[in-house]
This record gives sequence, structure tokens and C-alpha cells, in this order.
Amino acid sequence: MDRIAVLTSGGDAPGMNACIRAVVRTALNYKMDIYGVNRGYAGLIKGELTRLNTRSVSGIIHKGGTFLNTARCPEFKDEEGLKMAAEALSAYGIEGLVVIGGDGTLRGAKDLSEKFGIKVMGIPATIDNDLAYTDYTVGFDTSVNTVLWAINNLRDTFHSHDRVGLLEVMGRNCGDIALYAGVAGGAEYVLVPEIPYDLDKISASIKKSYLRGKTSNLLILAEGAGDADEIAKIIEQKSGAGVKVTKFGHIQRGGSPQMFDRVLAARFGYKAVELLMQDADSCAIGIRDNKVITVSYEEVAKAPSRFDKRLYDIAHILNL
Repeated sequence: MDRIAVLTSGGDAPGMNACIRAVVRTALNYKMDIYGVNRGYAGLIKGELTRLNTRSVSGIIHKGGTFLNTARCPEFKDEEGLKMAAEALSAYGIEGLVVIGGDGTLRGAKDLSEKFGIKVMGIPATIDNDLAYTDYTVGFDTSVNTVLWAINNLRDTFHSHDRVGLLEVMGRNCGDIALYAGVAGGAEYVLVPEIPYDLDKISASIKKSYLRGKTSNLLILAEGAGDADEIAKIIEQKSGAGVKVTKFGHIQRGGSPQMFDRVLAARFGYKAVELLMQDADSCAIGIRDNKVITVSYEEVAKAPSRFDKRLYDIAHILNL
């Protein structure tokens, strides 16, 4: 295989640039031509490709976001959109594609591969960590560390004002950001969509903590686990404590990637090019037990949802 391309699609995640860099420089090491697709699948449909060289990816390893840009692309769900993408790759003589993104990105990779026979290697990059076939996705660790920074700052204010803080974090229907940040930040309560919670019990516990002299409490809420404002009102009514809501939002998606994400991105990017060089079947790349793995797109879709219940139980024991 002599000519490949790389793109980032869906939501951005810290470490995407580091991943692109790894793909580009590995390809160049093996004497491949490498093209970057601007704006993900949307740009691929329109043929927005640029040839890259080693200087194209200089000075980006520490930057958040993606210098190739990214976008949502509903058209890629349709046969016509997939056909346009395949034609664009053919026009440039591109034989293999590396896609970097979340679950929607990998679904697009599967469709493009199955319907048009293009070799597509998928790299999981999403702060949500919601792809069950892999232990970690690129961007998750950095996002958790960003939330941890926020927890440390919020603690100061909540201690000063004797208040309950409710911090809403991202993750869609996956509670991993809330769980890991809650454990690392010592949050008293972690509310996730995977585990039912009882606001009566939480409110009673907060009330008791104030009676025994504890002046503040912190709850971490995964966005898929309920409405932050409504939960705050219920806790205020039932506990008598003032509750302040902080919605952290898209700050979690940016920032310089941490060491773990940079190394993970390097390992994934290298593996993707290695597979294309070997003319391997299309697949998704992941990590289990610190070993880089490959999984068919069928397995990706069928992988059962996972949640670290043991870590959740540990959080409950340690943080109250």
C-alpha cells in the first residue's frame, strides 16, 4: 500500500493531534504518501484532501483539538454520501484510510469498508470513554484531569461558603468521567446513568454530615444521569442545604493532552499504519490490559456496555 489518508470526525478530544502526528510520521517512515482530510467525513465527501509531510505535524503534539478540523456529517449515513467519499479517495489514488473519533466515526468506517471495500482502520478518540471494546479512548484521561482541576477549585469556594456543590460533567450515557473524577477528587457522591441513585438517601446523608460538623459536600453528576438543576432543587428541599450547580461543559473537550493520552495516541497511530502496510482487514484498534488490540467492526457494535461497579463501590466507601 503506497498512499493513505487520515481524518478526525465527530467531537474533538485531547490527543487527536498527537494521533494524527503518529499516523503521518509512521506512514512517511514506510515511504507512504499521506493525505489529511479536512473536516472529517464531511470534508471527505467534498474531496477536501491535502498532502502532508513531516513538517505538517510539527509542533502539534501538545495541542488540544485537531488541526485537521472535525464536523458532524449526517450525509455519511446514506449510501450516496458513502459513495461520494469512496469516489474522492479513488480520485486521489488512496488505498487506505485511518479514521480517528468516537462511536459514530467507527460506524462510518464500518459502512465505508463493507459497502465499498476500502481498508479503514478506526482509532477510538472520545472523552466519553464509551466504546466498550477498549479499556480507554484517546482524550478520556485528559478530560478527567481537567474535571479534577475544576473540583480542586470548587472545593475552595464550597468550603468557604458552607455549601453543597453539584458539578455536571460530560459523558453522554457513560458515567466514566464522573466516576474517575469523583474518585480522584474525593467527591462525596457520584451520580451516573449506570447505577440508580436515591435522592432521599443522599439528602439525608448530607443533612447528617452538616449536623456532625461537615461544612460542604460535592456531588459529581454525569450528564446522562439526570437534570442538574432539578436534582439541586430536590436536595435543597430535602436537606435544607444550599446547593450550587456548576455545568462544566465543553471546557472538558479542550486543553493540552496529558502523558497517557499522548502515548496512547502514538501507539494507536503507529498500529493503524502498520495494519494498512500489511494490507490487513479493516478493524478498530483499542487497548486491553495495556496491550494494543484489533477488533472487527462487528465486535465493536456487539461489545456489551461496561461499567466499573467495583470502582463505584470504592468511591462510595472512601468518599463519605
